[in-house]
Amino acid sequence: MSITPVPRGAHLPRRLIQLYVGLTLYGASSALLVRAGLGLEPWGVLHQGLAERTGLSIGVVSIIVGAAVLLLWIPIRQRPGLGTVSNVFAVGITMDGTLALVPDVHGLAAEIAVMVAGVVVNGVATGLYIAARFGPGPRDGLMTGLHLRTGRSIRLVRTLIEVAVVATGFALGGTLGAGTVLYALAIGPLAQFFLRFFAVDGRTARETANGADDEAAVAPARDNGDTTVTTPTPEQAILPK
Repeated sequence: MSITPVPRGAHLPRRLIQLYVGLTLYGASSALLVRAGLGLEPWGVLHQGLAERTGLSIGVVSIIVGAAVLLLWIPIRQRPGLGTVSNVFAVGITMDGTLALVPDVHGLAAEIAVMVAGVVVNGVATGLYIAARFGPGPRDGLMTGLHLRTGRSIRLVRTLIEVAVVATGFALGGTLGAGTVLYALAIGPLAQFFLRFFAVDGRTARETANGADDEAAVAPARDNGDTTVTTPTPEQAILPK
């Protein structure tokens, strides 16, 4: 598994800033959902469950899980980009840092407000880091890679993975609740809006994926001669179907 080089081109400083601001906000949003205590996003349920069982912080667990998922890219011949590798570390570090700064939330009204803020910030973060076009995160790349190798739809692959992740995390002690449902319903529209809002040079994520200059950074590698499965765009990689 080789690392896709950082692509050249216009707006590189802006894109780098956008990438790391997005990843920082992503970790912060996950921490807000933890503080709200009303349910986490699917992978957050797994991370929290593993943290409960191992005694490690949820941020450290997120890093370990991200690295383990990245290793699964090897047999499906995916190539990580700068955003992929940065995602593994930046999200977990920021998550633990935010949890250290943000106190526990008390009262249903405050919990709901923090939960909603966490979901909205997650949508902003998703738009920022995906639109920066430095490669998908480890978990999204696993989904798109399995889609390419198996020929199954993104919808089916994503659903199967996330159902397995949520079930495992819940069995280990992760939190399911209103936040999980709100995230599932809202993250698609939010992320799609912010992907377009933060698109560099006025291009949407779908248009970017069709460009020759940065295609290797935003889409998984595909075998030559494969005409049966199309390479998914960044929107397809991250948004629920």
